[in-house]
Amino acid sequence: MAILGTMARLRSPLSRLFTVLLAGALAGLVLAVAALPGNLLLGFAARSALGSYAALPEALRTPVTPQRSYLYANDGRTLITTFYDVNRTDVPLDEIAPVMRQAIVAAEDRRFYDHGGTDLRGLARALVANVKGGGTEQGGSTLTMQYVRNVLKTDPGRTAEERAAATEQTVGRKLQEIRYATALEQRLGKDEILNRYLNIAYFGSGAYGIAAASQRYFAKAPAELTLAEAALLAGLVQSPEAYSPIDGDQNAALERRGYVLDSMVATGAITAGQAARAKAEKPTLRPTAQPNGCTAVAQGHEDWGFFCDYLRQWWLGQAAFGATVEEREQALRRGGYTVVTSLDPQIQATAQKQATGVYGYDNARALPIAAVEPGTGRVLAMAVNRHYSLADNPAGQTNHPNTVNPLISGGDSVDGYQAGSTFKLFTMLAALESGKPLATGFDAPSRLPTRYAAEGDGSCAGRWCPANANPEWMDGYRMMWDGFGRSVNTYFVWLAEQVGPEKVVEMAQRLGITFRADADAAFARDNAANWGSFTLGVAATTPLDLANAYATVAAEGTYCAPLPVVSVTAADGERVPVGDPSCKRVLDADVARAATDAARCPVGQQSPYGQCNGGTATSVNRILDGRPVAGKTGSSERNATETFVGFTPQVAVAGIAANPDDTTDSVGAAVQARVIDAVARVIATAVDGQPEQAFAAPGRELVGEPRLPVERRPADDRRPADDRRPADEERLSDLRRWFSNRG
Repeated sequence: MAILGTMARLRSPLSRLFTVLLAGALAGLVLAVAALPGNLLLGFAARSALGSYAALPEALRTPVTPQRSYLYANDGRTLITTFYDVNRTDVPLDEIAPVMRQAIVAAEDRRFYDHGGTDLRGLARALVANVKGGGTEQGGSTLTMQYVRNVLKTDPGRTAEERAAATEQTVGRKLQEIRYATALEQRLGKDEILNRYLNIAYFGSGAYGIAAASQRYFAKAPAELTLAEAALLAGLVQSPEAYSPIDGDQNAALERRGYVLDSMVATGAITAGQAARAKAEKPTLRPTAQPNGCTAVAQGHEDWGFFCDYLRQWWLGQAAFGATVEEREQALRRGGYTVVTSLDPQIQATAQKQATGVYGYDNARALPIAAVEPGTGRVLAMAVNRHYSLADNPAGQTNHPNTVNPLISGGDSVDGYQAGSTFKLFTMLAALESGKPLATGFDAPSRLPTRYAAEGDGSCAGRWCPANANPEWMDGYRMMWDGFGRSVNTYFVWLAEQVGPEKVVEMAQRLGITFRADADAAFARDNAANWGSFTLGVAATTPLDLANAYATVAAEGTYCAPLPVVSVTAADGERVPVGDPSCKRVLDADVARAATDAARCPVGQQSPYGQCNGGTATSVNRILDGRPVAGKTGSSERNATETFVGFTPQVAVAGIAANPDDTTDSVGAAVQARVIDAVARVIATAVDGQPEQAFAAPGRELVGEPRLPVERRPADDRRPADDRRPADEERLSDLRRWFSNRG
């Protein structure tokens, strides 16, 4: 009872003591109480309702501290960029050099391993120093108290006013800090508190936590820090900007380093000789700014920014990262995610080289290229002859050489570009699906009067009347094989009429073609049955949409939504379930195989049924060295754009030459061969080292009963000279294949 009475009498004086200590008065009383036995003070603190662990804010019990997110290429090692509001990354204590742990304790809280969260002797010393100095020269806060303050001022779950209150110079705030620190010490081990502190402390120059600091100042991991480097960093915490060797006074930083080293000697962490040698070392600083966002991708790889921006837009649409766009943006910048993207650096490098080889960075015309993996939808490359940058452009150049517009994927102000005859694929698929076989024949005329009303150019007696681009080579009896191989406009307009243009439009949408232009979307919604010109590629699209649509055919009818990631791992090591492909069957496998069979014709290869007899991109076969490949060229009206899409079972690549800023600027027919070459070389890089895969042949039901094609040659044969053969020899070869397949 006597003890209880004594403790009861002490409670009120101790409460006044905290007020005295924090207000800076009654120094004599502070010194007297500070001289009391440590155990008595600790026991008193425990009985004074200084706080319990259960009563702590959630942020202190389960810290949610902002951390930067990392984006890597598909190898999991090549850094693309990072995203952050606060530049920090948590690391476990065993990945921090022992000298760093010792240095921070010596610099900020020598009695850290002896007190219970609040060091009354330290508070007393601080008070005396401040009274003598006439200001606030020492704070007297322990590492645990500093940790509490740092968490509360950065807790994303608190309001701005609550975060600001965490650093107010008030008695109430200090008492709260002491209560929280004591409660933490009752539950957490010292090493856990030290680890948390080192991961949240601010070291200046934008670096929060020891991992960011060691990278910012020395370009190394915290486990690799030397004694001299650790002492320098530990010295920064008291006044990060003033002591910064990069942004502040380097002499002051070295003096502070000397203080830390002497303190380490005093704690017994190092010897005086070690301290002397460390003091003699001249700092070897390697200031390294951490990239932040898509405009800060790895040096020399500003082309990666377009892929990065596409990934960011994809991220903002994922409910796994938050209920709103704002929450998802915050998750990316504060959540500490590790994102292994689908970007393949080698394929990307080839695509960028090819895009800039056709048009330079300063050219108003562009060649955006996209590569997609069939069966997964993973986006392997996104390239264009532009710098992904916010830098100003020369006068009169609105979108080059610098831009952040999504020229490859579309969105925002980018609707896309007309892709010409590449859309004939959707007509062929719709026809095959409706039961028309590849052998469906039609005597294609030079011009074809249709049922669609039209006026002006391209009309015949008030009807739309499309023409073949090269009548001598295209006109005559055609089936899907040579109609597709020679890109016969009148054949495919006729075929679309047979199945209904609305089915062709629906097929394109089923394979992922998105109508971003308002006029296209309205026509598709309200008047698709009369959109006869759709088969000629008059709707705007993007290389990414087009590559993914053809990838669906390469995957034998399995559509996969475009996916820019392989895996996403949260800061706690848990994998977020967003990296798996989202796929569904949208075509019968045999329909896709039949379309692929005809798509062998444009690239100079032969279908298993031997019906290819001319193509518009025969150089592809040579570039791929005979490896199974398929594809289609496309030229929009007056050659405003030139397109090529090619695919193997492992990759689909599309490129569209266009002027993104001026649709009246025609790129011209001459560039088509270069677009074909560029896309083919990207495919070659993508399949290099991979086993050769053959396309499966379609069943007889979708083949029908073909009749031998009649060879027609144009005056300006579009095939390369080394691909030409005498007509009689080619016909004989066709006959051999025909009879062989018939057997």
